[in-house]
Amino acid sequence: MPDYKEMYLKLFRATEEAVNLLIDAQQVCEEIYITAPEPELKIVAMPQQNGETKKDGSD
Repeated sequence: MPDYKEMYLKLFRATEEAVNLLIDAQQVCEEIYITAPEPELKIVAMPQQNGETKKDGSD
């Protein structure tokens, strides 16, 4: 007869290791994200197409 308790414990330990591995990886990635320099943002004007006028609600 299989030892169900041992099978359960083995699966439980492996599951716990997998969860801890994912948590560690997430924490490392979060640290990389928060320590990265802020990107330089630039505003780029969109060229107006031929014949179109700017519509701002005032006529």
